[in-house]
Amino acid sequence: MLVIRFFRTGKKNQPSFKIVVTDKRRPTRAGRFVEEVGFWNPVTKEKVLRQERIKYWLSVGAKPSNRVYNLLVSEKIVEGKKIDVHKKPKEKKGKPAEGPAVAPTTEAKAAAAPTETAPAETAAVKKEAKPEEKPSEPPAEEKPAEVPPGKPTIGENKEEPKA
Repeated sequence: MLVIRFFRTGKKNQPSFKIVVTDKRRPTRAGRFVEEVGFWNPVTKEKVLRQERIKYWLSVGAKPSNRVYNLLVSEKIVEGKKIDVHKKPKEKKGKPAEGPAVAPTTEAKAAAAPTETAPAETAAVKKEAKPEEKPSEPPAEEKPAEVPPGKPTIGENKEEPKA
């Protein structure tokens, strides 16, 4: 599958990007791409895009990467909304994922609030709802597995220590 993506060039801390059409499964190293269709330098804000070639490759079925798509939308080569390309924050281990904080609705508050009843009725209901508890028995002690004679168990030496 063909994709339109960035190919980073330039020195360390001085990036510049070629916009190339390439096979998704292949790296773009050393000119291994189908065609160069543009250039972008984020340091100097210089952009050179070959509109007709980009539109051709899009019509043939090439898919732009998210960042290239956003660049094409900002240059009005493609119509649509930009795609959010920020990294998602990683979930911390040990803490449960927190959902969006939503205030409870009045219906939820009404469902959570107990209905008013007479005190005698609530005591009777509590006694009926509570099942009889049996005294808990301590767990049975586990017996060690029997080992055939002549075989040492874990922690025993094969030979008796000399006295």
